[in-house]
Amino acid sequence: MVIKDSDFDESLNYALLRGDMGAIWDTTKDQRLMNGTMNPELIQRSKERAIRAQLNSADGDTAEMHDQFYRDHKLLLVLFRALAVMPILRSSPGRITFNWRSWASIYAYCFYFLSTIVVLVVGYERIKVLQETKKFDEYIYGVLFVIFLVPHFWIPFVGWGVAKHVAVYKTMWGAFQVRYYRVTGTNLQFPHLKVLIVIFSIGCLICAIVFLLSLSFLLEGFLLWHTTAYYHIITTLNMSSALWYINCRGIRVASSSLSDRFRKDVEIECTAAIISQYRFLWLNLSEMLQALGNAYARTYSTYCLFMFVNITIAIYGALSEVIDHGFQFSFKEIGLIVDTVYCSTLLFIFCDCSHNATLQVAQGVQDTLLSINLLKVDLPTQKEIDLFIQAIEMNPAIVSLKGYAEVNRELLTSSIATIAIYLVVLLQFKLSLISQQMPVDLLENLQVAHAH
Repeated sequence: MVIKDSDFDESLNYALLRGDMGAIWDTTKDQRLMNGTMNPELIQRSKERAIRAQLNSADGDTAEMHDQFYRDHKLLLVLFRALAVMPILRSSPGRITFNWRSWASIYAYCFYFLSTIVVLVVGYERIKVLQETKKFDEYIYGVLFVIFLVPHFWIPFVGWGVAKHVAVYKTMWGAFQVRYYRVTGTNLQFPHLKVLIVIFSIGCLICAIVFLLSLSFLLEGFLLWHTTAYYHIITTLNMSSALWYINCRGIRVASSSLSDRFRKDVEIECTAAIISQYRFLWLNLSEMLQALGNAYARTYSTYCLFMFVNITIAIYGALSEVIDHGFQFSFKEIGLIVDTVYCSTLLFIFCDCSHNATLQVAQGVQDTLLSINLLKVDLPTQKEIDLFIQAIEMNPAIVSLKGYAEVNRELLTSSIATIAIYLVVLLQFKLSLISQQMPVDLLENLQVAHAH
C-alpha cells in the first residue's frame, strides 16, 4: 500500500490527534499562540508551513521540480534502457512509467533479439568445446563460461517483468521529496551523487572489458571473438551492483537528512504537531525502503544465485588445480581467482550497502526521540513521541526480497557458509576420484616395469 497524499495532508493538519485530544492545529491561521506566548519566529515558521502545505505531491509538475534524486541518477536509468534491461520512461512530469508498447520496450525487443543471436552462436561454440573436453577440470571451465551466458536469458523475467514495479518505486521518490520539503522547508540534496554515477557508469564498462579480456588471455579455449556475447551481460551485472548501491545511498542520505532536520526542528519547537509530521514522513521513508526490496526482488534474487554458483565453481576449479599440480599457479588458476574476486566483490557490495542503509533509517530519529525531556513537553507531545517510537519498533528497517531473503551482512556470511559446505562436498568427490585413480596408475607402472 502506498501512502496517499490525502492521508499525508491529514497528518500535516494534525488530524490524528484532533479527535481524541481536542488539540487544534489549523495551518490556515496566520497567527497563533505558541506555548502561551506570541513568538515572532514561531509565527513565521507557521506561516511558511501553511504556504508549503498547499503543495501536492500527486501533482506531476511539483514532483518534477523537487525530484532531485531522479535528476542525479538519470544517467544510470538511461544506460539500463540502452542495454534493454529496464525499458522505463519519464513519460510525464514527475511520473516514471512502463508500457509494453512504448518505444523503449520496442527497442529492448530488437536489441534483445539481435544479442540473443550472438549469444546462441557463442553458446553453441562453448557447448561444443564442453562436449569435446575429456578432463574433468576442463569441464569445469567450460561450465563456467556457459553459466556466464545464462543472465542474458532471464532479462525478460527479471528486467521487463519487474519494470512496472520499478517505475512505481522511482515515482515514489518524487512524492517523498515533495513531502520532505513540506515538512522540513528544505529540498532533499544528494551530495556528489551525480559525479559518482558518472564514475560508476564509466567504471562498469571498463571493468567488463578488462575482466573479459583478462579471462580470454588467461583461460585456454576462451577465444577473443567469444567475448562479444559477454560484454552486455557483464556490463549489466556491474550496473546492477551500481544501481543497488545508488538506491541504498539515496535511502541513507534521505534518512540522515531527515534525522538532522528533525533534531533541529525539535530544538526550536517540540510540539505534538512537529512530531506527528515527522512520524508520517519517516513512515513514508520506511515504506520506500521496503518498496526497494519488493520492486527488485526477482532481479536481485537471481543475481545472488548467479554469484553464488559462480563463486562455488570458480573456487572449486582453482582448488582442483592446486590438488593436481600443487602451488604452481598457472594462467588457469589466476583466471579462476579473478572470477572469484569479481563475483565476491559484487556480492559484498550488494549486501554491505543494504546493511548500511538499514542502520541509518531509524538510528538518528530514534536518538532524537529518546533525548527529549518528557517532563518539559505537554501530554499530546508525549503521546506523539510514544506513537513515533512504536512506529519505529513495528516497522523495522529491513530490505527484504519479498520475504525470500533479507539483504544485510548476514546474507553474506550465510552465503559464505553455504559455499564452504558445497566446496567440502565437491572436494570429497575430487579426492575420491584421485584415490580410485591411484591404484590403476600404480598397476600400470608395475606392468611396464615387469615388461622391461
